[in-house]
Amino acid sequence: MSTAHPHPAPVPAAPATAHDRFDVAGVTPDGAAWLASAGTYPRSTLAHWESRPSAPVVLACGSVFDVVNVPAVFGRLMLEQLWDEGPGSGPVAAHRGRMLLFSAPGTAHRLPSLMAWEEWGREVPPLLFHGSGDAVTVPAPTCRTALTAPTPQHLDSRWVVAPDTRRPWLPGPETLLWACVRAARAHAQATVRVSIFPHADHDAKVYDVSRRR
Repeated sequence: MSTAHPHPAPVPAAPATAHDRFDVAGVTPDGAAWLASAGTYPRSTLAHWESRPSAPVVLACGSVFDVVNVPAVFGRLMLEQLWDEGPGSGPVAAHRGRMLLFSAPGTAHRLPSLMAWEEWGREVPPLLFHGSGDAVTVPAPTCRTALTAPTPQHLDSRWVVAPDTRRPWLPGPETLLWACVRAARAHAQATVRVSIFPHADHDAKVYDVSRRR
């Protein structure tokens, strides 16, 4: 008669923080091939990255992808809405205090029109739309410089959601409009919760109402 040995209980993983939830180490080879396909000479772009894996590169928009360029804080709110309540996002990069949301071709032309008709559109911070005829600087495929440094730091240009396939899913204008509205509402609700507890006025007079006759 054999004695069954119970399997050890799995150790629960630590909950992901808002910071490491989206952060990734770098772009996969398939993701790099997809990015390079937006350039005029994809093989030259890939060869450039092979020799200088930490170098950013400028790629054209309009054929493979469009880019919606949003303030970093608002972009984080949009990502939370897309991942918590929506279909997810396409590749996303952070660059010089802004967040670049890669979207389906045509989004840069269509989304501003949809935003103009949206009631909450005026609550959305200024956005930039990069489509046909435009180009954007994309981060390096890897973050080796930061990962090998004695004290890893946040790069000025880095991937937040890195492309990992040759055909990543890209949100269209309707999806990003939904995310913008949801993010604007979430920001407005947070502002209201803070404003109902205003800072104390140290110069204000205090009256003892318990002694009122």
